[in-house]
Amino acid sequence: MSSKPRSTSRSRRRPAWLLPAVIGLIVLIGAGWWWTQRKSADAGSGYRTTPIERGDIRVAISATGTLSAISTVTVGSQISGQVTEVLVDFNDHVKRGEVLATIDPSTYQAQIEQGSAQIASAQAQLRQAQATLRNAQLDYSRKSDLARQQLIARSDLDLARTALDQAQAQVNSAQAQIRQQTASTQTTRVNLQRTVIRSPVDGVVLTRSIEAGQTVAASLQAPELFTIAEDLSKMKIELAVDESDIGQVKAGQAVSFTADAFPDRQFKGVVEQVRLSATTANNVVTYPVVVTVDNTDGTLLPGLTVNAEIEVSKRSNILKVANAALRFKPTEEEAQAMMAAAGESGPPAGGQRGGISEDLPAIAAQLKLDAAQQAAFDQSLETMKAQQAERMAAARSAASQQQGNRVMGGGGGGGMRVMTMGGSGGGAIQAQMRNRMRDRFQQQFADFRGTLNDAQRAQWDSAVDALINANRAPLYLLVEGKPKMVMVRVGASDGTATEIAGNIKAGDEAITGARAASSGAASTPPGP
Repeated sequence: MSSKPRSTSRSRRRPAWLLPAVIGLIVLIGAGWWWTQRKSADAGSGYRTTPIERGDIRVAISATGTLSAISTVTVGSQISGQVTEVLVDFNDHVKRGEVLATIDPSTYQAQIEQGSAQIASAQAQLRQAQATLRNAQLDYSRKSDLARQQLIARSDLDLARTALDQAQAQVNSAQAQIRQQTASTQTTRVNLQRTVIRSPVDGVVLTRSIEAGQTVAASLQAPELFTIAEDLSKMKIELAVDESDIGQVKAGQAVSFTADAFPDRQFKGVVEQVRLSATTANNVVTYPVVVTVDNTDGTLLPGLTVNAEIEVSKRSNILKVANAALRFKPTEEEAQAMMAAAGESGPPAGGQRGGISEDLPAIAAQLKLDAAQQAAFDQSLETMKAQQAERMAAARSAASQQQGNRVMGGGGGGGMRVMTMGGSGGGAIQAQMRNRMRDRFQQQFADFRGTLNDAQRAQWDSAVDALINANRAPLYLLVEGKPKMVMVRVGASDGTATEIAGNIKAGDEAITGARAASSGAASTPPGP
């Protein structure tokens, strides 16, 4: 009787892990079924695809450089002599005017004493010359009176005049000699002051190249004694940027960099200057780009080699696709099939122009239009769409007629003709097409443009011109198991994905290539 209840209790108790395990098994089975269905669908189409996604693209330029202080001062000696004392060492913080080292001043002190004695001697000579001058003046004055009375010969008066002039010249000479000796002594005093080497700025001593007892010789140039970094809380990096990338670099762009000394940290900076002094090494042209860095915490050290990335462009919340999708090219048979399908149904509106008509409302929204301007814009947009529909209908009719002519003529020439924009005439053709498109836009939106003020008109013209001049490329979507070409505008690329815009949306499957079996079959030329 007592064993039966225990048996019932064990039968009702279930392990705690059973329910999560069952749920996990169901999820795995569902995921496997979905993956199998997707693989079978992809395998049935014969193409590899990648989805068009919405996200961010960051375009950056890589470069290397060296950290240094923004302002570095080299302290030298303007005089020669033996260093008697060195008062600072590496990494010492110094203030402006602080004594760094001293040079033996005895030579200059002796020269000052010698100069002072020479000045005293010159002053004595001056007094002697002044006494001679006074005597000559008195003698000349007496003889002048006697000569007027004709008591002495005229020649005696001339001799007195000559003696007076000579005495005056001796006084002038003595005065000049005093000035010369004074100036020479002042120069010696300046050199005596220069025996004390002082810091010209507030900063940190980076290098010290002298020792006490060493003799410095300042002949043609001042010997370098110390190197002082003025402020290490602000530093700079001089990057060497390749000539192919320098056109994208502008002052104010953000820079991120790393240093081997701190592998786990990433530092920030800002482009301060793009210098014009190009450097050529091994046929490679680079330009120096100066980046300022905040080093308030004192982590970074002068001389560190850094690996930097200059952020030249950042696009947020845009449509992007893997670059492999833009490189895909269909075979001739696939191109003919797509042409036939386009002849039956026609391309989507705006497809050949990368959806320009779909971007115009977004541009108009940025202009903050009033009711009258919005009405004019809507009317011009409807006119544009109607004219596009007429042109596409005419294109479909011409394509159908050409298809019929090929059938009646026995299919001569088969295959699709492709017009390339490269070569010698490609640029001219593109320019002509863009000019025609620009003229058509001006006609279609002339009434709307007339309602805009000057600022709105400039913004509208700039945005429309950017749309017309944008780079375009064919993108092949997988629609109902078949490839379909749409023209998209190509924007920024980070090397993996590229910004695109046009008659597309997030989630569309873009073809990146043909599967091996399909590729092999497609590559086999058709039989006769």
